[in-house]
Amino acid sequence: MRIISGKFKGRRLSPPKNLPVRPTTDMSKEALFNVLNNHFHFDELKILDLFAGTGNISYEFASRGSNNITSVDADFGCIKYIKQTTDEFDFDIAAVKSDVFAYIEKCKSTFDVIFADPPYALDQKIFEKLVVSIFDKAILDPEGMLVIEHSKHTTLNHLDHFSFQKNYGGSIFSFFEMVENEDIEAD
Repeated sequence: MRIISGKFKGRRLSPPKNLPVRPTTDMSKEALFNVLNNHFHFDELKILDLFAGTGNISYEFASRGSNNITSVDADFGCIKYIKQTTDEFDFDIAAVKSDVFAYIEKCKSTFDVIFADPPYALDQKIFEKLVVSIFDKAILDPEGMLVIEHSKHTTLNHLDHFSFQKNYGGSIFSFFEMVENEDIEAD
């Protein structure tokens, strides 16, 4: 696992082998950030990384200049590793140990980019609940983007706010955005 771009480009990260994670591959991460780079200036973003695992995605945002990042995971070992790495690199990442749905329920902030990488083995209904919860609680900025990483066995393109998806090997990124409903008058 390495940081793809930014101030810490090329730095390798070695999380403990006993963490219950499946980090986003470097190839998939690079492709994801190429998409995001066309939409955002990273230094201006408020980021929420759900099911953060090793913090892989959070570190990539931080290396590219984002300085308002919250990483949420329920596993103590994952949060401990994120805090250690944050200290080592002097990143501005708040690591929060919490169930993701409990965090969303209590969250009072909005975010420009929300990235979620739930375990691929979770039931389809959990993925759907995640998307619905984020929009129902209005924690995504109206100009923001929600990205869900999932396997090809999970389909999310039928959900409200779905925008597009990108396939990278065994991983799929589904992108969701607020869509303004404008009344179009017929002439």
